[in-house]
Amino acid sequence: MKKVFAILFAAAALAACNQNDANTTAATEPMSEVNAIADTASYTAIQWIDSTYQDLGKVKKGQVVEISWRFKNAGDKPLVIQSVRPGCGCTVAEKPEAPLAPGEEGVIKGKFDSNSQSEGEHRKAISVDANTTGTPYHQLNFRVEVVK
Repeated sequence: MKKVFAILFAAAALAACNQNDANTTAATEPMSEVNAIADTASYTAIQWIDSTYQDLGKVKKGQVVEISWRFKNAGDKPLVIQSVRPGCGCTVAEKPEAPLAPGEEGVIKGKFDSNSQSEGEHRKAISVDANTTGTPYHQLNFRVEVVK
């Protein structure tokens, strides 16, 4: 019985030590993306290299079209793209996962799937949240005409 108690005590002590190490590591890691957006002292500037509006022209129904928007961290703090949210299910978007250093360039990529879209003109948007001065909210827009 004493051996079982000693083993349980040792396991509990080891678990407590590991828990303290995890808390110490979390406290010394860089600021999370969510904190960067909430902390206005971490705000930086974004420069859109490509226009935030793009006209994709005509695409055949069923075609998947790729689109990208290039940008640059024009500030003096790391630029964090917290999220990119397409306005509808026909569009998907990808954001850079790592913060961008001052002067560094990045790309937000999107894909438009015309398969489930009706023929005619469509205007779509992707919302971007970032730790940027002025406003942390940006909107990327594109126009496409679906044809037979």
